[in-house]
Amino acid sequence: MVKADRIVKRYGTKTVLDGVSVAVEPGRLTSFIGPNGAGKSTLLSIMTRLVPADGGQVWLDGRELGRWDSRELARRISVLRQFNHVPLRLTVRELVAFGRFPHSQGRLTKADEAAVNRALAAMELWDIQHKLLDQLSGGQRQRAFIAMVVAQETDYVFLDEPLNNVDMRHAVQVMKLLRRLVDEEGRAVVVVMHDINLAVHYSDHVVALKEGGVVYDGPARDVMEPATLKDVFDIDVAVGEIQSCRVCVYFADGLGARANGRARDAVDVVVR
Repeated sequence: MVKADRIVKRYGTKTVLDGVSVAVEPGRLTSFIGPNGAGKSTLLSIMTRLVPADGGQVWLDGRELGRWDSRELARRISVLRQFNHVPLRLTVRELVAFGRFPHSQGRLTKADEAAVNRALAAMELWDIQHKLLDQLSGGQRQRAFIAMVVAQETDYVFLDEPLNNVDMRHAVQVMKLLRRLVDEEGRAVVVVMHDINLAVHYSDHVVALKEGGVVYDGPARDVMEPATLKDVFDIDVAVGEIQSCRVCVYFADGLGARANGRARDAVDVVVR
């Protein structure tokens, strides 16, 4: 388990996280949701030791995160940052192979090559594996970085907005892959997301942050309530159901109690 206990983070006079406590468990996909500036990315960065906290502690399997050796930690936790830039001219395959560095130290074995191959195939990058990163679209580059994280084969996988620049088909592909890592391999996956419908459909657990605090921490499906979502995002949301999947609509004018009362009928019309 990765446990953040009473985390505080300040930038100058602004408090970004104010006593936040969150637990990430193996075998569970957890989504961090909330408005911009809520502290989601900062919390993820602190939980992966990319950014120091000003207060509180993070624990990995009972040991304080700062006491882990960097190489040992890299075998347990992998992270996709929100913004990724590689100054070198690398091919897709070379980038993904970097995910094996904690295991291989740059000397790839057959097992490392097999892990790279699996990650390339999972992200549908096989046909472009020898292309340079600067020859790719934004969505292709994002999938390459996700493949690098997947190839690291850690127990805990943290991804900060992995669906940036990714089209609908590949967004679903990414979420299905993350779901398999949880269901078939027992990994813990944490995702910072803005797409509430995808977050709820594929996650087991949701943590909603707002103004540096946790306003919801529980089962994914239970967050999909108009009052809860309005509390998090300060916007009226209509919630309905399609084929047993709860979905929300937040981009229409005039949504409110009356709209929510008709949400199921509206969704049924869309399905037909």
